[in-house]
Parts: sequence; structure tokens; C-alpha cells
Amino acid sequence: MGQILKNLYSPEAIQQLSLAEQRELASELREMIISQVSTTGGHLASNLGVIELTIALLAVYDFRKDRIVFDVGHQSYAWKILTGRANQFDTLRQKSGLSGFPKRSESPYDFFDTGHSSTSISAALGMVRAMANNHEPGRVIALIGDGALTGGMAFEALNDAGMSGARLVVIINDNQMSIGKNVGGLARHLENLRISRRYIHLKTALETLISKIPLVGPRLLQFLQQVKKMDRLVLRRSGVFFEQLGFRYYGPIDGHDLKALQRHLANIDEVDGPVVLHVITQKGRGYTFAESAPDIYHGVAPFEVELGVCPVGQPDCLTYSDIFGQALLARARENPKICAISAAMASGTGLKSFAETLPHRFYDVGIAEQHAATLAAGLAAGGARPVLALYSTFLQRAYDQLLHDICLQNLPVVLAIDRAGIVGEDGETHQGIYDLNLLLTLPAIEILCPADGRALERALDRALTNNHPTAVRYPRGAAVTVMATFDPTDFNIQTVRRGSDCTLAVVGTLLPEALEAARLLAQDGIECDVLSIQRAKPFDYGNLIVSLQKTHTLLVAEETVCAGSLGQMILPEVIQAIPDCQFHLSAIRDEPLHQGRRSQLLSDQGLDAMSLAIQAKMLVSRSVRV
Repeated sequence: MGQILKNLYSPEAIQQLSLAEQRELASELREMIISQVSTTGGHLASNLGVIELTIALLAVYDFRKDRIVFDVGHQSYAWKILTGRANQFDTLRQKSGLSGFPKRSESPYDFFDTGHSSTSISAALGMVRAMANNHEPGRVIALIGDGALTGGMAFEALNDAGMSGARLVVIINDNQMSIGKNVGGLARHLENLRISRRYIHLKTALETLISKIPLVGPRLLQFLQQVKKMDRLVLRRSGVFFEQLGFRYYGPIDGHDLKALQRHLANIDEVDGPVVLHVITQKGRGYTFAESAPDIYHGVAPFEVELGVCPVGQPDCLTYSDIFGQALLARARENPKICAISAAMASGTGLKSFAETLPHRFYDVGIAEQHAATLAAGLAAGGARPVLALYSTFLQRAYDQLLHDICLQNLPVVLAIDRAGIVGEDGETHQGIYDLNLLLTLPAIEILCPADGRALERALDRALTNNHPTAVRYPRGAAVTVMATFDPTDFNIQTVRRGSDCTLAVVGTLLPEALEAARLLAQDGIECDVLSIQRAKPFDYGNLIVSLQKTHTLLVAEETVCAGSLGQMILPEVIQAIPDCQFHLSAIRDEPLHQGRRSQLLSDQGLDAMSLAIQAKMLVSRSVRV
């Protein structure tokens, strides 16, 4: 930890630092963040880009009365360090450690939990209205990236806030990126506003020069700023989008110029009503590898600082996302009707090669999952074969569109649901443990849960030939190959190990854990039927009942929340068919699933091989007593 950071006794102490000390503090923060993320993994480029802005905010505002909402929140590392958590920063994203996102339970300086995009303006506006109703002093700031502005919710909030008169500050952190390069009309609008970095540096230099003119300098600068404000009002009808909505717009300014940032923040604090401050930053600032490839360094696994992102003691293997992307591209080359849709996640969902190879059939809609789902419905209604690739946690944002626009019309849309199941270190906002529960209630949809990488390809083939909506769920990380009597092309329930004492039925990629549990049970003389469930809906009751007629005991394991799970859905049918069946459901408890390694979380939730073996043993003993 750097010397200045070590001696900061409170966030408010930043206001006492000289400009030179603040700049040194920025260097110390960069070094600390790079070092920690290289050890634990995390969001790197976005955090390196907002360090000066974070320091400036703490230098100007008093967050004992003022408040800030970080959109998404993956740019809050410097904020955490400077608001009393520097000594805990080595626990970042680890079990029971600091979250990678703002958490109200973690600090009084975290005012709103975030993890998904485009929510900050709505939340900040709610806060400022509550403060006004309670006659509380202070201002509320929404710090939102230009990528998050592509989300429809941000537009809805801007529309409301612009005419509200609320003391709301919206800071646009404009780094021309979300994860990938930003797309759409608003991105072009911001490009026009930002002009160029050369313009910003020239503007800042001229202001500094004018302010140094003896006697008249400060007054001349103030006069020119007033003229600029009047000019903006005169041109309002054809001017800045934000002012059309009712905001006062300032910028663009250099987001790495600490002096200019503090001057502008202090000035806009005097303005009544809603304000937009447009700040231009560089994603990955201060780390050469991240500056040159900010998309790759958005979220990273542990790496060597001197070498950049590269495998550290890990074998080179395909992930489920890789397999999906390669398989889809191969099928699309053969079928001109196949097209792919991404919501600003082309690289993360394995679609980068598709986008480069077939750009005319690839649609990146920005961070707009609702639009993406209905766009897919429109494409399907028009005769195309759309594949919508989303992370499980972001699929939640388009639930109404899945029901209303896709399933009720029975349109052949393929939902490629990446990061399904336990995700790990990003914590509760990113766990993929809710999508299956939500999808099970939808009409017309088929839900496939392939058990390994080979089955994922076969599931995609099936989905692309179905004439109804089909969801294909697969997890994060390296793809496995199940070495057992297993047919990756068969989506009925398969018996991959035979026994007569207990039926252990598992959903999707939990199959390796179930096979290991069966091996452990066999050492105690308990033989299991291990059943692989690769299709959650429509469900294959026939093969399940055949096994239960033999064992009369059923343990169902799934990486989903218990309430509304597949196990709960099938239980009434099981009891009706086998009234004396002993049943146990092993699923995620009905509470937020916090961060930690996947292996840790599986163990905590009773879904690892050892836990499954213990549960099966108890179930068998209960069956014997009955």
C-alpha cells in the first residue's frame, strides 16, 4: 500500500491533499488495483479508467450527506479502497471477502447495490426525491457509462429526471466501451459531443492560460464561460440531446485531469436542477496491456502483471462458450437463415468469430436485453432462425418479452443461455440460478440442459431444427466430457450408471458430481441408478418412473433455486406414480448466493459429490426404516 493511501484516515481527508498528492494517490491506487486483480481476477480496465474521477468526487463532495450510485458497479474498486476498505482489499471477490460491486451491507459509503446495467439514474432519482421529501441536504450522483446508456431503462429514467427539477447529477463516464465497442445512435451522438481528445486538451490548456493573465484572467474566464452557457441556451432547439430532455449539460471534459474535474464538479454543485457532466476517460488507463485491449481486460482471471493476461498454470481447453460459438458459426455457414444476436457481449458469449465472419447476420443491440428478445421474435416471424446469446443473469431482464413476444406466439427462437448455474466470484447479482425456474413456467418452450461439451453441440442442432422456442443452458468455464455410458444425442432421461438402491437424477453438467457420488456410495455397498436429465421441459417421466419402480428413492440435484425448481415441478407426478417414494431435492437455498469459487459454493449448497453421497445415504436409510 502506498504512503499517501496508508495515511488517509478517512475519505474526507482527500479534501486536504494537494493536487500533487492527489496525483500520487492515483498512481498508488492503480498499482494496488492491478496487483490485486492479477491475484484474484476481477474487473480491471473499467476500474483503471475512473481513478481520477473517484478522487475528484471525494475531494469535492461530502458523502456523509451526499450520495452516489455506481451503474453496474464494476468500476467501484477505487471507491472501496478510499472509503475505508483498503486493508480488506486483498479479500476482493473471495468467499466472505469484499464484493466486486457496491454493497450496502459492506459500507455506509455504498448507497445502492448494483451489478446489472442501466439502473443508476432511476435509483439516484428515487434517492434525491426521498431526500427532498425528508428535507435532507445533499446531492445525489449517478455515475453511468456510455455503454449503460444504451439500456432502455436509462432512457426512461432520463426522461423522468429531466423535467423533475431534482438536484440530480448524472456523470457520463464516456470511454467508448461497454465490454465491447459501443453501438447505436446514442454512441454516435456522444462521439459528436466529445469531438476529440485534442479538443479537450486544447480547451483545458486555453482555460489554464487565460486564468493566469494578471488581474483580468479569472474574470475573463468567468465571462467566457457565461457566454458559452448563453450560447448553449440559444442553440438548445438543435443542440445537445440531454438539454432537450431538461438537463443542464457540461462537457466533455478530460476525466484524467484532476484539477479540471474538481473545478467542474464544484461549479455544477451550485446549479439547481438536474445536470449531466460528460467525462471522457480511457478504459485501462495506466496499464499498457489494458489500454491496448480494454475488451480483453474488462473482466480477467488471475494473470502475471509483467506478461499480461495469459493462462497461469492452467491447460489450454475450450470453454462451453467457445464450443457454442464455433458450432453456431459452422451451422450458419450451411444455413443462411441462421443469425445471431448479442447484447454487448459478443466476446463473452463466444460470438466474436461469428460477428467477424458473418457480420451481415450478426446484430449487437447494446445493453438492451428486452429489445434483443423482441428483435429475435421479429426475425423469427420474418422467417429467419435467430439465436439470442445472453448470460443467464441478464436473461432475467427480458422475461416479459420471452413470454409475450416469443412463447405466446410459439416462435422458433433459440435462447443460448450462457453462465447457467453457479458462476462464482462475481457474487449474487451474477449467479445463473434463476433462469430455469423462470423458463419452466413459460408455454411452448423446450429447455435443454446438456451434460457436457459434446451434448451442447447436439442440443444446438436440435434447437435450430425445432419449430418452437428452445432454450439451451450451459455453464461458465472449461467444458467437460462425461466418460460414462452416455449418449450426447439423446435428450430423454439416460441411465448412465445402474443400481437398485437409490435413484440419483441430476440436471445438466452436475453429472460428473453425481457419478463421483455414486462411486463413493458403492464403497459403502449402496448402488445407485444415476440419471442424466438433459431436457427439463417437456420432461421425460417415463424413464424416471422405470428407475423409481426399482429403487423407490429419488434424489434430484440441480444448480437452481429450490423454489420453483425442476425438482419441485416433478414431485407431484412422482408421488402419484410411486406413492411410497422417498424424495429429496438438493438445490440452491432460497437466499442470495454470495461470492466464492464454484467448488466452494457447490459444497456449501450440498451439491458436490461428497454432499450428494451423504444425502443419498440418508435417503436410503430412511427408505429402509419405512
